[in-house]
Amino acid sequence: MVVKMNNKTEKFYEYMGKIFGSRLIQNQTNDRIYDDDSKIWYIYLDDEKVLAFVSISNNIIKNVYGIKDKCLKDVLEQVKKENKITFSTVTNIYEKLYSSTGFKVNKTEGLKNFVVIS
Repeated sequence: MVVKMNNKTEKFYEYMGKIFGSRLIQNQTNDRIYDDDSKIWYIYLDDEKVLAFVSISNNIIKNVYGIKDKCLKDVLEQVKKENKITFSTVTNIYEKLYSSTGFKVNKTEGLKNFVVIS
C-alpha cells in the first residue's frame, strides 16, 4: 500500500527514522536522504515495513529508494499520476524503472551516479 506523508505526519519517523542517516542506503543509492520540511513522501508499506519511497518537493523528485522493484514502480506510478514532475536529478540505479513508468531519462555529462528524469 502506498501512503503519502510529510515529516509532521503521525508515525512518519516510526516508518522512516531508520532510513535517515543509513549508510547502507546511502551506499546503495549514492544519495543522502534528509527529512526536509518541504518534502512530501510517497511510501510503500507492507506490514508496517517500508519497501520503497519517493520524496518530492515543488514537483521535483528528491529521493528514490526501493527494496523491491515492483513496490518502487507502484510508488513512481502514483507520484507521476498525482504530480507534474519537472526535471529531477535522481540516482541512476533505478534507470529502468524510471523508463518503465513513463519518465524520460536523460543522461547528463558530469553526473556519474545520477540521471535527470522528466
